Amino acid sequence: MDYKEELRKKLPDLKAIEGYPIGTDDNIIAISNPPHYTACPNPFISDFISQFGKAYDQNNDQYFVKPFVGDVSEGKREPIYNLHSYHTKVPYKAIMNYIEHYTEEGDIVLDAFCGTGMTGVAASQLNRKCILSDLSTIASFIAHNYNNPYDPLKFKIEASRILAEVQDEYGWMFETTHGEKKTRVRFDSMIWSDVLISPFSNEEFVFFDVAFDINNNSVSKTFQCPHTGAHLTKSDCKLATETVIDKVTGNTITRRKQVPVRVHYSIGRKKFTKRPDENDLKILTQIDQLSFKESIPIFEIPDGEKLREFHNKHVTYLHELYTKRLLIILSAIKSKCTEKIHHIWFSTHLVNLSILNRYRPEVSFPYNPFSGTFYLASMNVEADPFKAYSNKIKNFEKALPIISDGVVVSVNSATNLPIPDNSIDYIFTDPPFGHNLMYAELNFIWEQWLRVSTNNKSEAVISRFQIKNLPEYYDLMINSFKEYFRVLKPKRWITVEFHNSKSSVWNAIQEGMSKAGFIVSQVSVLDKKQGSFNQVTASGATKSDLVISAFKPDSDFQRKFALQSGQNLEAEFVGNFLQVLEIKPSIERTEKMLYSKMLAYYIQNGYEINQDAKTFYKLLNSNFIEEDGFWFTSDQINSYIEYKKYAKLNEIEEIKSGGLFLFVTDEKSALVWLHNFLNQPKSFSDVSVAFNQLANIQDDQVPELRDLLEENFVFEGGLYRRPKSEEEHNQITEKRQKHLWKEFETILIQAQTERKKIKEVRKEALTYGFERCYKDKRFKDILTIASKLHPYILENNGELADFVEAAEIQTEGLA
Repeated sequence: MDYKEELRKKLPDLKAIEGYPIGTDDNIIAISNPPHYTACPNPFISDFISQFGKAYDQNNDQYFVKPFVGDVSEGKREPIYNLHSYHTKVPYKAIMNYIEHYTEEGDIVLDAFCGTGMTGVAASQLNRKCILSDLSTIASFIAHNYNNPYDPLKFKIEASRILAEVQDEYGWMFETTHGEKKTRVRFDSMIWSDVLISPFSNEEFVFFDVAFDINNNSVSKTFQCPHTGAHLTKSDCKLATETVIDKVTGNTITRRKQVPVRVHYSIGRKKFTKRPDENDLKILTQIDQLSFKESIPIFEIPDGEKLREFHNKHVTYLHELYTKRLLIILSAIKSKCTEKIHHIWFSTHLVNLSILNRYRPEVSFPYNPFSGTFYLASMNVEADPFKAYSNKIKNFEKALPIISDGVVVSVNSATNLPIPDNSIDYIFTDPPFGHNLMYAELNFIWEQWLRVSTNNKSEAVISRFQIKNLPEYYDLMINSFKEYFRVLKPKRWITVEFHNSKSSVWNAIQEGMSKAGFIVSQVSVLDKKQGSFNQVTASGATKSDLVISAFKPDSDFQRKFALQSGQNLEAEFVGNFLQVLEIKPSIERTEKMLYSKMLAYYIQNGYEINQDAKTFYKLLNSNFIEEDGFWFTSDQINSYIEYKKYAKLNEIEEIKSGGLFLFVTDEKSALVWLHNFLNQPKSFSDVSVAFNQLANIQDDQVPELRDLLEENFVFEGGLYRRPKSEEEHNQITEKRQKHLWKEFETILIQAQTERKKIKEVRKEALTYGFERCYKDKRFKDILTIASKLHPYILENNGELADFVEAAEIQTEGLA
């Protein structure tokens, strides 16, 4: 079958699918490699599943796997990982841990936010099949090449030939002269500097000349105006500009004025630096008079969250990101690339060779653009492209032998997957995380050279330029997880790796999973050891990535709950949840977290709630067994006792010290931690020291620690302890609920009588009040308070948002 011709016939229908990219039919066909990869929604995925998948049979399904336990730390020193840069990646060896745990050989793994396809690399290394898709064309193109075997020797011969031919024609452009004999040598880089205008003299000066300290090889933040002697910083000055004819478009443009200031070159192992001489300037003049032989991508840079940096620095078109000689050389290399693997090789340095490459005199690494953003420094490096691509050939030689097949790749939105129901065995995914990275914007350099670009209509970001706020991001994530839920086989697992610790975005991810039908079982840590610029510096960034493990309930469980609307099935819900947990201490096995899980499941499915904290404890006592503050089914408890017997002492101490917990950021997590920490009675001072070292309470009016202890635990003999009997537990619960209800009534009166928004609130009081109102069908009271709450309160708390949404639905039904 001629798959390319078949794909062309299908394009008219495919264009109606969410996420269809921006590009001509010819360009989409040109970079596709059907059936393995299409630069549009892949119509051959169903055939792939029919060929390799195992049909789901509920009656004979023996699958039962507990969640992967243990934090994963994997570095990035891998040839295939470093083959092509991208804004975020999870090391494929880290993903292999999860795939090996949840699947068997031959199973099909899915990642619909695939990025550069590390999930596919991990799956193929373990003899699993994999379906990858992404909204981004460059990401999917890289992913295909990372998962499409190619002969390393054949690649080397062809890439070397391309580079040699271009160098034979244009190598003179990167030559300089050395010494009195004017020996011709190839230079490693030329440094360009902005020209600035002094605010005092209104005259121009070269930034490098006044700010660069040659003796210390460093750049000063303050410097003297060469005309007046006044002390200045860059922010005091204006950029000098010049008006020229753009040789690509023929238009008259205004651009920032830059001049070459340093040339770096090597002879043997000895390095040299000099000021550009007459010969260097003569070569630049010669280049300026040349015409372009090859096609140049002409793309006007739109406005955007990150793209505004270019407009601020008078850069209007894509080709203006390159000096003329680099534009000539890059277009020559691209014109000679016929195989897809060579196009990927070509794209590896498109950012490094642009004016985004900052000059950092203290760093020997030649390529220093910021990751995850666009930044035009006052001094940039024009690097030797022949050396760059020659070194990358060596990288490809090391990486290509690792690549395996068994992976299909598609370009489409995760909200509309071309995959049949109940056909996927496992999902590992790394979704976009809100504010931090504008993928479509950041990919525009690569994609415009590729001539097929991302359709960002369904891009899951928070961006004022796309008019997408948290609600739009939230809806996109819910719809994506609904698709994940639809295609995943029952009882199977989804692992979501997530970067953003901002609570509103974190909540949107967890809410999206829960509302899609998944039951979240645990959260752990994946440490990637490095971070991008935005991850390190952006507000709310986190050094370690969080990993959510969730499962799709089996078909009988879903059917029974739907038929009975959850009536009298609370114990069955808890039992099913406990059964899939590893038989070890975990937050998920605590009473408070189990109640929270049950409550969320019932509210999100619109079921009536017939349990409160007191009756739920009785339900736990009647159906399950408590040990060390954790709950187990009757067939799990002996295994847990055996685990304790053979566990190392420091692991048991970890249980007793509350060291299992990632966050203590509000009253709820504080109570879970305190309950765990008070495994043995402790004095207030012991509790206080440990609690204050860990707690980071934010956006929650939490009572003082002593009040929390008095309200929720037993004080006896100068020590605080957990309640031992059901009677003690009930007394404490009643006392706590009385206090919470009183506070809730105060909040309700405030919402009914005051005009101003409520910005601070005790969230546990609000949660308890909403729960009680929901049971009593007092939906208007919930909505009255919700209307007066500052938006971030609901954005940052999934339980509260669930009650409000349920109340809105119920109110609409009564109208």
